[in-house]
Amino acid sequence: MTNPGADPSGERSRTIRYQVPERDKSALFDRTGIEQLRAIADGLSPDPPISSHIGLKFVKIADGDVVMTAVPDESHYNPIGSVHGGFFATVLDSVCGCAVHSTLPAGAGYTSLEIKVSFLRPITADTGQVTAHGWVVRRGRSAAFADADIRDREGRVLATASSTCLIIHPDPAP
Repeated sequence: MTNPGADPSGERSRTIRYQVPERDKSALFDRTGIEQLRAIADGLSPDPPISSHIGLKFVKIADGDVVMTAVPDESHYNPIGSVHGGFFATVLDSVCGCAVHSTLPAGAGYTSLEIKVSFLRPITADTGQVTAHGWVVRRGRSAAFADADIRDREGRVLATASSTCLIIHPDPAP
């Protein structure tokens, strides 16, 4: 967390704590995507390490529809004093990916192929918690398409995204 009691020079620090990701990937893939995500939300599985960097938390997990929150702070700033676009892109990529993830059967995985982000309003530390909503537009056997937006506390849209994800199926047994 950012240290609000900064010294007079303005220097701050942030410590990121996270758990080592699951090393036994086969155990992860024993569950459906929605079961994996709900286990994280319920504290039965550790949060992905990226969550610690930007304060990502699940609010809603449904089939093809995910809502998350994140908290921007000064450690996310770019040189002009607003939150870097990478924060927006990471949150949007996460919520799009999790929406796709929630539709997967046990044994399947996914990866982002592309994401297009449109920045509509700036975010600063004063913006406070933002809410990202991602939903699957279409899912086929090998690709899924998802859209997402980030909103502030007043419901104003700050950024939108469209994403394409590759669906990865397990190799068939020989």
